[in-house]
Amino acid sequence: MSRVVLNDLAPEAAYRDGDGGGDEADDRISVAEALHGALRGAIAAMAMTGMREFTLHAGILEQTPPEAIVARGTGRFHRRPSGPGRAVVELAHWGYGAAGGAVFGALPAAVRRRSWSGPAYGLLIWLGFELAIAPALSLPQAKRVRLLDRAALAVDHLLYGLVLSETRRRPRR
Repeated sequence: MSRVVLNDLAPEAAYRDGDGGGDEADDRISVAEALHGALRGAIAAMAMTGMREFTLHAGILEQTPPEAIVARGTGRFHRRPSGPGRAVVELAHWGYGAAGGAVFGALPAAVRRRSWSGPAYGLLIWLGFELAIAPALSLPQAKRVRLLDRAALAVDHLLYGLVLSETRRRPRR
């Protein structure tokens, strides 16, 4: 098992390509990439929270997936949670976003550097929710089709992917 030191998490280390040879330097870089991806994923999930607040208050979205999942799991929240319950929902969503970001960060650099990779990854996560998670948990989103809800969720997952992939060009050293 590789030991990771703070210098290994520096941005310049996170953007180097390994040769796939499996040596210790490659292991450190892939850990740094996954950790950097987790940070970007948490931030991207926070951006999604802002988008969802807008779509909820604009009447476009009825219930967010994190709220539906927590309500299903706890049997609570017949109405929108507030206070500590709301904080739990958000922390769970940000944690899920961080986990998704870590997976994205572990993808090969050649994939992650493509301008379409982040948005495509975000849409794949959304499709996973729509086609697998919502039906498996018998969430309301799986039982009734609201095109406006689906569109709003697709857009906020595109936002997640854009933030996750850092679509700006990186400076070369």
